Amino acid sequence: MAESIAVGTAPPRRLDTREAVMFGGVYGAVLASSLVAALTRYGHTSAEVRGYDAAWVLVTALASALAHGYAHYIAERAPHRRWDVLRSLWEEWPLVVAVLPTVFLLAGAWWRWWPAKGVEYAAFVLNILILFGLGLLTARWSRHSWPTAVLMGAGDAMLGLIVVVANALIK
Repeated sequence: MAESIAVGTAPPRRLDTREAVMFGGVYGAVLASSLVAALTRYGHTSAEVRGYDAAWVLVTALASALAHGYAHYIAERAPHRRWDVLRSLWEEWPLVVAVLPTVFLLAGAWWRWWPAKGVEYAAFVLNILILFGLGLLTARWSRHSWPTAVLMGAGDAMLGLIVVVANALIK
């Protein structure tokens, strides 16, 4: 027997965990690289400033996750239970986790574990590797062969690089 849905409402769309992790991972890696590019281009590269950059990347990721989760909540326009908004916000955790490697690199420069000047290149390489890994992983999950999966991962990394460069030029 089919379940009836009231006119004008839609059942809430929930991403499965795999899809949420992939979406948040890609979004977070591109966001982190774009922010580092913008902060480096218009800021200083001293160790003191890198601590500010790390905080800025983390706060921006948190704000993006909140905005994205809230947008999902509003866009569904379905009757919601009391705590659905909190669940929508919580489901954006992969985006925040994806920026943490970049935050760690910037904070490490602030703590003087490594040179502050040039740390943005390490962040870009790391985020491109994350995009490659996510592309490779999704291709393998889709049962593509290893050679095809590697090519798809490389393509995803290149698309990410294009988006990051475009964002850097726009900002």
